[in-house]
Amino acid sequence: MEQKDLFLRVMDKQNKPLAIRMSPRNFEEFVGQDDIVGDGKLLRRLIEHDNLCSSIFFGPPGTGKSALAKIIASKTKAYFKHVNSVTIRVMDIKRMMEDAKSKIEISGRKTILILDEFHHFNRSQQDVLLPYIERGIITLVGITTENPLFYINAAIISRSIIFEFKSLPEKALLYILDSALKDKENGFGNFKIKISGEVKEYLIFNACGDARKLLNALEIGVLSIINDNEDLKVFDLNVAQESVQKRTILYSRSGDTRYDYISAFIKAMRGTDPDATIYWMAKMLEAGEDPYFIIRRIIICASEDVGIADPRALIIAVSALNAIKFIGMPEARIVLAEAAIYVASAPKSNASYVAIEHALSEVRNGKIRNVPSCLKNLSLDGKEIKRGYEYKYPHDYEGHYVRQDYWPDPVELYTPTQEGYEGKVYERLLRIRKNKDKA
Repeated sequence: MEQKDLFLRVMDKQNKPLAIRMSPRNFEEFVGQDDIVGDGKLLRRLIEHDNLCSSIFFGPPGTGKSALAKIIASKTKAYFKHVNSVTIRVMDIKRMMEDAKSKIEISGRKTILILDEFHHFNRSQQDVLLPYIERGIITLVGITTENPLFYINAAIISRSIIFEFKSLPEKALLYILDSALKDKENGFGNFKIKISGEVKEYLIFNACGDARKLLNALEIGVLSIINDNEDLKVFDLNVAQESVQKRTILYSRSGDTRYDYISAFIKAMRGTDPDATIYWMAKMLEAGEDPYFIIRRIIICASEDVGIADPRALIIAVSALNAIKFIGMPEARIVLAEAAIYVASAPKSNASYVAIEHALSEVRNGKIRNVPSCLKNLSLDGKEIKRGYEYKYPHDYEGHYVRQDYWPDPVELYTPTQEGYEGKVYERLLRIRKNKDKA
């Protein structure tokens, strides 16, 4: 019973989630993000010398953004204010700004303002901050999971340094997990917990680079264990599986993660990798993406990247669109998969895309060309006029082809590849063009 009582006393005393209790207090405890806070890196130098300028920290949840803000608070001699953008109003901002102005006038010390969930700060709220940032009254540190280029005023962006936080690697997550198990002050170091390497791997794998998710799963599991032997908590695979939440995908329809996924999806189709194609599509579907958003990209890829190398790709993609309209989700996922895999696996040619781009450039910048007389309409306002009679009807000739000028000063705009069906087109046009050159 002594072990159980100790456990309850610790939890009652601290009354904070494990993820909060294990938040790093200094750079020695901070793991991950070596690219921006490793020894000698810019952000670390600025923090250690208390010279931090306005910055924006963005990246996935549980990667150390808020933890780093706490380290800044422990290092700086400036006044420090940490607020959440969701709960703050314009009048609150103005009051904080005036308070910061008074402090710098009295003491000469500026205020570091940490704004969590910065992407929820609307344009009007951001405009209130701008003059105080410009005058050096506050140093802004905006924390967001969204790409700031989508949400933050260009004026604030230009006056800030943007630091991108990446998902934590497995090595960093293992360090965090072991620290929580060993730490006697803030973790579970005072308790006997039996946990295997396999279980640790399972927790780390399902944390998906998120330290908070990892520590939450560990805490839920430890709190839920009831054994006959109260001095020992056996954290086995069953406990881990029950403790791990369903995987969530960081995916915002208005943010850049959506466009990162669709970009990967399109590039995988273009690159003839059906496995990667179907994976990225599945990830978008799991996140709740509109199937019409996906099929539009498949249709574009069928024209732009497959083209005449396999004309059936466009037919299949458009047929998939009609099928999706007819059956809807979730069955539409099968139709999407068929279309995406076909387009991804098909031979590739962007010759049609290149041809229309060259043609548009020729129209805009090339010679001004008029329609040759032989191609003009035979009538004008219903009256026959003397033009167009010299036109040669190709079907009257052998091979359904006759040499004829279809535009003045011709240049080659369409260059077929030899991929797939377009190889046959290439051979036929090659013969025709050679005959033209001889003539």
